Amino acid sequence: MMQWWGFNDMQHGWYGFGWLFGFLFWVLVVLGVIYLVKTLFGGNRQEPGGKESPEEILKRRYAAGEISTEEFEDMKKRLKS
Repeated sequence: MMQWWGFNDMQHGWYGFGWLFGFLFWVLVVLGVIYLVKTLFGGNRQEPGGKESPEEILKRRYAAGEISTEEFEDMKKRLKS
């Protein structure tokens, strides 16, 4: 019956899409390895518990332009005292 479509009883994998699943499998393996390497070797430099320190939040806000240089310096001084 499948010969009408040229598949010859699943000869080419799942209706010819076997290569696609093999490709997706290897893409997921590579992405998993990348994720593990980034996690194990410093992908995120945060405090234990996954929370940013007050200094990191201040630096991020300054870099994003949310606060001015004066505000940044003032807040940094208050954090150190």
